[in-house]
Amino acid sequence: MEFWLDLNEEQTDLREWVHGFAESVIRPAAAEWDEREETPWPILQEAAKIGLYGFEFLVNTWSDMSGLSLPVVNEELFWGDGGIGMALSGTSLAVAAIYGSGTPDQLVEWVPQCFGDEADPKVGAFCSTEPEAGSDVAAMRTRAVYDEASDEWVLNGQKAYATNGGIANVHVVTASIDPSLGSRGQAAFIVPPGTPGLAATKKLRKLGLRASHTADVFLDDVRVPGSCLLGGKEALDARLARAREGKRASGQASMRTFELSRPAVGAQALGIARAAYEYSLDYAQNRVQFGRPIVENQAIAFALADMRTEIDAARLLVWRAAWMGRNDRPFTAGEGSTSKLKAGEVAVAVTEKAVQILGGAGYLRDHPVERMFRDAKIYTIFEGTSEIQRLVISRAITGRQIR
Repeated sequence: MEFWLDLNEEQTDLREWVHGFAESVIRPAAAEWDEREETPWPILQEAAKIGLYGFEFLVNTWSDMSGLSLPVVNEELFWGDGGIGMALSGTSLAVAAIYGSGTPDQLVEWVPQCFGDEADPKVGAFCSTEPEAGSDVAAMRTRAVYDEASDEWVLNGQKAYATNGGIANVHVVTASIDPSLGSRGQAAFIVPPGTPGLAATKKLRKLGLRASHTADVFLDDVRVPGSCLLGGKEALDARLARAREGKRASGQASMRTFELSRPAVGAQALGIARAAYEYSLDYAQNRVQFGRPIVENQAIAFALADMRTEIDAARLLVWRAAWMGRNDRPFTAGEGSTSKLKAGEVAVAVTEKAVQILGGAGYLRDHPVERMFRDAKIYTIFEGTSEIQRLVISRAITGRQIR
């Protein structure tokens, strides 16, 4: 029985194409957009023009039954730069929410609107986290009430740390319909472009990923058509009825989205880690101290060996989880969370070590490892902190309600 981990010709060509864009377009602009702390719309447009950003590209990537195309693309984009990479891929979280909870008709209607077109690129936003409901998704306070007379849902609440919040063409918002059911009483809604009542703060200033827009979003009597409930009301009513009867749930809106996206997010962290490793390896081979390149010192060489080993180990976990997710293999041991946990922790450790290898130079903005170090930290925090990933994994392997 054959066993191999080589990418096929199509996947290899895809990786080289995205790598070329990252190398020629993203990297030269990375420091500028990090400093400006603005969404790099010109780069989004360049990506849209060549077919790297848009609904069709996403469909082609997702059609890969191995599940590897998306993590391969993400690793290369974030190898280019974390902030610009997130500006390009932030829309995918909204898309994952629509895919995870929506109907085929909703997918076809709303996903293209998340991207716009090459003449006028757009972004999408997934709004789930709240000031009092981060890791504790069940504590969500945003409410959705159905107005039967008008067949509309009325949304009220506040969302925090939303990627593309306020500047998105399409917002996907999670809300509680029956608070007594906790996370099982929640659903996700499309907020169409220009809907009255949705407002956002100015762009939040962050430690890293500064080229990616993040803001808090406020919903004040936001009315959306009944058709904007992802999955439809019939499916929601059936799910709520099962929850009220105490029957086992198949999942809920936020968690389904995060489970679908965790391997892809892990691949983003991998790209940042690999970029830092490659830069510090090159630096160590050319930096001379005491009459020889510092890479000839065992402490430096061993650190680089550990960095490479951890990156490769994390990639294997990401690829396994991506394959499992694409082929509907259940994460019985928390494999999705395992991939994101490992990749996030590796990104922080590797970028920190890269700064250390460069010494004082690594602490300066003259070298990109400083920016990579800042960008990496978020991967132990967002889309499930490292602690939450460990909670998911421990519950999966023990079958117990670990707290």
